Amino acid sequence: MPTVPPAPRPEPHLHRPMAESFGIDPERYDRTRPPYPEAVIERITAACPGGDVLDVGCGTGIEARQFRDAGATVLGVEPDPRMADVARRAGLDVEVATFEAWDPAGRTFDAVVSGTAWHWVDPVAGAAKAARVLRPGGVLAPFGHVYQLPPSAADALAAAYRRVAPDSPVGRNVRSILVAYQALYAKAADGIREVGGFAEPALWRYDWERAYTRDELLDLVSTSGGLTSLPPDRVAEVLAALRAELDPAVTLRYATWGLTATRLPG
Repeated sequence: MPTVPPAPRPEPHLHRPMAESFGIDPERYDRTRPPYPEAVIERITAACPGGDVLDVGCGTGIEARQFRDAGATVLGVEPDPRMADVARRAGLDVEVATFEAWDPAGRTFDAVVSGTAWHWVDPVAGAAKAARVLRPGGVLAPFGHVYQLPPSAADALAAAYRRVAPDSPVGRNVRSILVAYQALYAKAADGIREVGGFAEPALWRYDWERAYTRDELLDLVSTSGGLTSLPPDRVAEVLAALRAELDPAVTLRYATWGLTATRLPG
C-alpha cells in the first residue's frame, strides 16, 4: 500500500496507531496511491502455481485489483474496516482482521502477497501464518514502493517533522529512503528463514518514475503514516513547508522492493 514511509524501525509492527491510521481518509488513499508496476505483478504471478491469492493488508484494494485483472482470484485481509469498505465497493472479497489473528478456516492459497503492508505484520508470526496457508510450491511475496523527494523538499519535510513530531521516524533517512527501505524486506526475509519451510527468499528491486503536479504530490504525502496520525494543525504545517520547496511539476524516482519465497513440500 506508496508514500514517504516510516524509516525502518526494529519492530514496526508494534506501532499499531500508525499502522491503522491510513483509513482516516480511505478515498484519498485509494485515489492518490499509484498502482504497482505491471512488471512486479507479472513477476509474482509467474512464480505462482495457481491463481488463488491472499492479499495481506490489502487496504483499499489497489494491488488486489491488479492481481484480479491479471486473472487471479483474490481474498483480502485488512485490519481497518474503513479501508476494507472501499475495497469491497470495488468488488473485492475482504475479511477484517490483522493477519496474525485472522482465521483461514482451512483455506489454502497459491500466493500470499502484501503491498506496502508487510512491515506492519510480525515478521516471524506472519511468515508462520503464510507457511500454514500456502500450498506446496506457493509463494510468499511481500512488496512495496517508496519514492524519493527532490533534495530540498526532502530536507524541508524532515525539518518540519522534527518540529511538529520529533519522535516520528519520517524525519530520518529522507535523502536515502530508496535504499533504506530495503531493510524492511531484509527483516522479512530473516523472519522467513527463522520459520523455515521456505526456499531461500529472493530479494529484488524495481526502479521507475512518476510525474506529479505540486498539488497531486501534496495530496499523496497527506496519506503517509507519519501525517495520518498527527493533528490537523501539525499536518498543515508540514505540508506548507513542503509546498514551499516544490516546483509546480515534479517527477519522483520510485523503488519497488520485494521478495519472493517458495513454500517447500511437507
